[in-house]
Amino acid sequence: MTASAFLTARGVNVQLAGRAVLNDISLSLSPGHLVALVGPNGAGKTTLLRALAGLLPSDGAIHIGGEALSSLSLRQRARRFGYLPQGHIVHWPLPARDIVALGRYPHGATDPARLSPGDVEAVQRAMQAADVVAFGDRRVTELSGGERSRVALARVLAVEAPVILADEPTASLDPRHQFDVMKGLRAAADRGVLVIVVTHDLGLAARFADHVLVLCEGRLVAQGTPAAALSEQVMADVFRISAYRAEYQHEAVIVPWAEI
Repeated sequence: MTASAFLTARGVNVQLAGRAVLNDISLSLSPGHLVALVGPNGAGKTTLLRALAGLLPSDGAIHIGGEALSSLSLRQRARRFGYLPQGHIVHWPLPARDIVALGRYPHGATDPARLSPGDVEAVQRAMQAADVVAFGDRRVTELSGGERSRVALARVLAVEAPVILADEPTASLDPRHQFDVMKGLRAAADRGVLVIVVTHDLGLAARFADHVLVLCEGRLVAQGTPAAALSEQVMADVFRISAYRAEYQHEAVIVPWAEI
């Protein structure tokens, strides 16, 4: 995935508390793709996501749209990356629409009640894309877990950033809501956004991703199409499992099956 690359990393290393967490990570990712970032617990997935967004100090070179990440201000970075952290935790009983409007903060909208016409349109587009218009006036603390996850996704979409970084967005959701969130991210990729999703669900990765990155002990050990990156050898070496493989409706099916 090097032609028309938009986000690149070369020799990226991260140390936290004196421990090497990422080692010599190099990648090149293009717009309009959904990239699944997978690996065992502690492999460095969240650290890589945060390093790519400039939320953690790192060594090496990261470029977005041809510009060095290190040369961008915090606001410029916030306009280029829509970041969806783990948990979808919201502590304030704000209307869902106001939570979505927080996505316009990098563009100068500091008060959800006083948005410009352009910001209002961006919020509405994001809410429609995440299918949360129906409960826009409800307090987000009163919504179900699945509804809150879609509001969180809408907030990220409202940034209208060229890159979305989503850290385990389907964790703790039932299968239907997992599909809702992944379909929303897939739709964003189809509109030309580069979407990078951390997930432990290899089945969802195989179903929705164009490209899979496999991390193990802080190193990028495999990448490519789901079938290639999640090969039998990788599944055995990295995850210590075997998998059932099939194709259904022209899509790859990979189901973790047994320990090795």
